[in-house]
Amino acid sequence: MALPFPTDSAAADWGDFDLHAAQGLLDEALKGADDGEMFIERREGESLLFDDGRLKSSAYNADQGFGFRVVAGETIGFANSAELSLEAVGRASEAAVLAKKGKSVDVSLTASHPSRSNRSYYQAHDPLGEMAFADKIALLQAMDAYARQAHAGVVQVSASLACDKRAITILRGGGQMYHDYRPLVRLNVSVSVEKNGHRETASSGGGGRISWFDITSPEKWQAQVDEAIRQALVNLDAIPAPAGEMDIVLGPGWPGVLLHEAVGHGLEGDFNRKGTSAFSGKMGKQVAAKGVTIVDDGTVPDARGSLNIDDEGTPTSCTTLIEDGILVGYMHDRLSARQMGVSATGNGRRQSYAHQPLPRMTNTFMRAGSDKLADMIANTKKGLFAVNFGGGQVDITNGKFVFQCTEAYLIEDGKVGAPVKGATLIGDGPAAMGQVDMIGDDFKFDPGVGTCGKAGQSLPVGIGQPSLRIRGLTVGGTN
Repeated sequence: MALPFPTDSAAADWGDFDLHAAQGLLDEALKGADDGEMFIERREGESLLFDDGRLKSSAYNADQGFGFRVVAGETIGFANSAELSLEAVGRASEAAVLAKKGKSVDVSLTASHPSRSNRSYYQAHDPLGEMAFADKIALLQAMDAYARQAHAGVVQVSASLACDKRAITILRGGGQMYHDYRPLVRLNVSVSVEKNGHRETASSGGGGRISWFDITSPEKWQAQVDEAIRQALVNLDAIPAPAGEMDIVLGPGWPGVLLHEAVGHGLEGDFNRKGTSAFSGKMGKQVAAKGVTIVDDGTVPDARGSLNIDDEGTPTSCTTLIEDGILVGYMHDRLSARQMGVSATGNGRRQSYAHQPLPRMTNTFMRAGSDKLADMIANTKKGLFAVNFGGGQVDITNGKFVFQCTEAYLIEDGKVGAPVKGATLIGDGPAAMGQVDMIGDDFKFDPGVGTCGKAGQSLPVGIGQPSLRIRGLTVGGTN
């Protein structure tokens, strides 16, 4: 049965499903447990891909269900079902309560309920219904046509739209209920440009918890197409990247993905509770250069990683992780917070009702400093100016990372030189943060395209930073 979505953060209409009866089953299952909840979700999503001059694919999906969790100490009983019925809740309850067997629970350890907030960081846009399907196709056609006439070298264009909306209800013990409604949109364009038989491809995009009309005006989508073409043309003329140790100047905005991977994951509570992070046991110690302040903020208006409440019902917050180079906090879900004797920070997130919550980033970024990008470059004798990144890998236990630059330039005698291709940045997060010696005054967020993976779960996130200089980083090149 199709059920209507709420128009704001009020309770969704769950039809004939009796929330109060489900609450009773949850209360029974939580007797003698430390924590737990029932997470109910309904999601609708749509995606369109216009490729090679035609609509290549169009997909719609809808799903609903619940996850039922009982936590006893560090033991977790979890069951989920796409069948939203009391019978299914009863079966899930029987499976989840197995976590309590054989455990003597000190009632004083039982977790308190999350606080409540009426703040909302995004509007109740309907990304599936606010723009007609035919208009979405017409937009993709216009993007394709514009790209092909913008430059004679364009040989391939792929344009896509993707969106979803989610209604969330979280039941907790003692009759506590929490609700949220979450829209999300993303526009992307990929362009291939050819010259003298050589071809390069680049992409650009944007999105967030916003309306389609916030990003689909002609001047905005044309700017995305222009940016993809610009990057592709730069790489057509790029020379092989040199290898060796050199100073790195990172541009503002999306290059914060390095910060996200190399530092952010290591500051998630579960890794530190288990002592497996490169930052474990370093609370209160200098872990980055003076001036480096890093926060995770789930309250940024309309941002891709923002949430009114996390997936355990805790209001999101701005959590300072590193302040002036000193480690001052971790990101916590309820379990890691309780085990470490601190408060949950609103970072308990899950991909869907079929997944358990974990400490996860929302919008993670470095705060601005006072330096000028021009001065960073002028004061660098030999280095690399990294403007855009592709994929990367990081080992949480030691912070070692490898990142591929998709747009980078040589710096020679204080001036930006030739573009290079094939450059990779190699290092480890804590050491790299200690080698930051200039922090820009030009902070930017990424355009709203970040997706983060952890433990097999993918989630939308925000990324940001000012420009900054890192001394003595290893560059893997092709020359």
